[in-house]
Amino acid sequence: MIRCILIDANDTIILTDDVSRIQESGITRYFVDFDQPTDAEKQKLIEVFDFHPLAIEDCFHYLQRPKLEYYTEHSFFVLHALDEGTLTSREINLFASDRHLVSYHEQSSPEIDIVFEQCSQRLDKQETVDLVHKIMDKIVDGYFPIVHATEDELFALEERYRTRGNDRRLMEEIFELRARLLRISRTVMPMRDLLYRVVESKRLSIHPKKQAFFRDLYDHLLKLSEMIEYNRLMTSEFRDNFISLNSYRMNSIMKTLTIFTTIFMPLTFIAGIYGMNFKHMPELTTRYGYFVTLGAMGLLALGMILFFKKNRWFDE
Repeated sequence: MIRCILIDANDTIILTDDVSRIQESGITRYFVDFDQPTDAEKQKLIEVFDFHPLAIEDCFHYLQRPKLEYYTEHSFFVLHALDEGTLTSREINLFASDRHLVSYHEQSSPEIDIVFEQCSQRLDKQETVDLVHKIMDKIVDGYFPIVHATEDELFALEERYRTRGNDRRLMEEIFELRARLLRISRTVMPMRDLLYRVVESKRLSIHPKKQAFFRDLYDHLLKLSEMIEYNRLMTSEFRDNFISLNSYRMNSIMKTLTIFTTIFMPLTFIAGIYGMNFKHMPELTTRYGYFVTLGAMGLLALGMILFFKKNRWFDE
């Protein structure tokens, strides 16, 4: 679908789906949105506009990294929104110049829909840079609920960890949460770098007063980055504690088994000797040989237990 907002010399807003009307002599500014375009509509992006072929190629090859490219007649932005359900990136491409803004996205974009609806009612006093900022602002605003929800879930898991301890299911949920944070960071971090380029750019014609709005977006992305990194560190702590506690428990089990094995080794040795079926073993014919052997084995086991206890082998 293609939708257009045109402004003529009298600042009259014209809504149309005929993109060829941007070439009319009376049109001073326009905002064109390519919303999930068909192959025929994609061809119009090539034929009607004089955009650089590399920028158009980036539009058609999904999914590009967030970036800003400068061309002679326009600047080209690749932005990433975040799908709340799947945590995958949705690419939004913008061609921006002093008199036009053209957006291209192959998935539905609520951010573009909101800005387009606002512009359809009033576009006369807004510059292209204002529209670019509004779209970026909507995209960044969409990050916060996702990050906050993930953070709340992590805090809930922390409380469960304190009460239930080293539960395997809990650890699986934490590992899944860590994977989600990684998917979020793959979108937020490149967008943070992009906003830094916008803020520090000398080639974009942004008034200093309006540049403050982009710096505010950059600050929001810095905050999001810090939140994501902090939450990932928390999951790392949980993971390390899980591994350490499991190792400690395994060592305790092996220590217990080693003690029992050590105690029964000499007893097994004695039982093995007198279990051999030789005829000439004097001890086998003595009247109290059986009881003496059992007593000796018991004393030996008791002595070893006392020895281990004295050396604190039974202490946790």
